[in-house]
Amino acid sequence: MEPESRRMAGILLVVLPAVVYGGVSILSLPTGYPAYMATPCGRPCSGPGTDMPASSSSSALVALRYVDEANLSNGLRRVVREAIPISAILLPLGFFLSVLDPGATEPNALIYLAYAGAVVLAVGLLILGIGLIRKRPEYPAAAGG
Repeated sequence: MEPESRRMAGILLVVLPAVVYGGVSILSLPTGYPAYMATPCGRPCSGPGTDMPASSSSSALVALRYVDEANLSNGLRRVVREAIPISAILLPLGFFLSVLDPGATEPNALIYLAYAGAVVLAVGLLILGIGLIRKRPEYPAAAGG
């Protein structure tokens, strides 16, 4: 594993327990804050936010195992290494921040953070997929092998 991928994997593994704690905290909303959950936006927007960060972070860890195998330039590898974890932040952030007001009847403009996260995720995955499909350069056989 390349040092950049190892560093990003380490960061993700250190941050993931906080993500899990946040998801567990969100699960307390129905009992701890029944007024919030009774709002038209509370229940629908809290659901995606509880499991999305953990699954996105886990996907980022898996993607890091593949980015070093992809036929990509160093710049595109960096884009992939950063895009997928950034999307793991933007997607749930958009859901949570767009319905913070207990009286909200619809998400506010911060919901666009979720859309931005989806675009960032799609770009990162598309670049990684193309890099994995592309034929890698042929290397000469090892001497004596």
